[in-house]
Amino acid sequence: MITWAYPDFIAVGVALAFVLLLLARHWARLGRAGRALGSPARHRGWKLTLRVAAGVALLVAAMGPSLGVSQRPVRTAGKDVWLLVDVSRSMDAPDVTPSRLLRAQAELEELVAQFPADRLGLVVFGAEATVQCPLTYDQAAVQVFIRTLRTSLLPPGPTTLREPLELVLKRLGTTAATPRATALVLVSDGEDFGENLEPVLRELGRTGARIYTVGVGTAKGARIPKPGGGFVRDSRGQVVETRLREAALLQLSAQTGGQYVELNDQQNGFDPLLRLLRNMPGLAEQVRTVAVADNRYRYTLAAALLLIALDIALTLTIIRL
Repeated sequence: MITWAYPDFIAVGVALAFVLLLLARHWARLGRAGRALGSPARHRGWKLTLRVAAGVALLVAAMGPSLGVSQRPVRTAGKDVWLLVDVSRSMDAPDVTPSRLLRAQAELEELVAQFPADRLGLVVFGAEATVQCPLTYDQAAVQVFIRTLRTSLLPPGPTTLREPLELVLKRLGTTAATPRATALVLVSDGEDFGENLEPVLRELGRTGARIYTVGVGTAKGARIPKPGGGFVRDSRGQVVETRLREAALLQLSAQTGGQYVELNDQQNGFDPLLRLLRNMPGLAEQVRTVAVADNRYRYTLAAALLLIALDIALTLTIIRL
């Protein structure tokens, strides 16, 4: 099946019609000149046929006809970027418009689109952690999973930052022997009711992975809305106020050579975060095989040049006669 690199058939049709109009006028003028000089009409007919065929071949070559695909190696020095997203109930708080989670989703989709040559994975966490999308080069798949993030994905309970870090650490231990630069982008409001983070941070430090933390929320905080109306209350019946807790997030980034940024209505930390991730070098080159459309424009271009050469040769023959 033929595919086209530049499938602008309307523009090609207009160009072809314009060329045919010019050739028609040229044919009429040649006819008058040929009759005056006694030149046979068949000579003019051959020249017109050659010129039309050459013009069509040039237009086809310009559209980039491709037939079939070929496998080509592509050498890259890519990174592994794990996105760790907090989906606990506190991420529904509206102190960041329209909510902490919805704002984080929009920014994460933009971030994913900037890394076409790197592998990305998605982990969600709250009271527990799970891999939503393993490492993949498929940006579209990661973005689909990001769009489906909800605070109802995991059972309710106290949030722990240790669970997602340990989950990624296990994945790092099962990867190939070839080293790759690894970045963890942890998006959370910082509320952590888990255990000590020191042991897992030491283990991550040995792998060379860097943790970049994004604090979503404000120091003022907000109440957490319930799906059916009202607000979340604690065991004593008091309305829960959730605030951004920076301490744990600062600890994660500082101890692994990463950086902490904020995301709220006044600051968008994803802009500097994107620059940091881009400047993080890949540690090892990989060779990937990709399917590339086999562009056959050379054949139609060669045919057009051959027809033009025949046209010139025929013209010289007529002049000698």
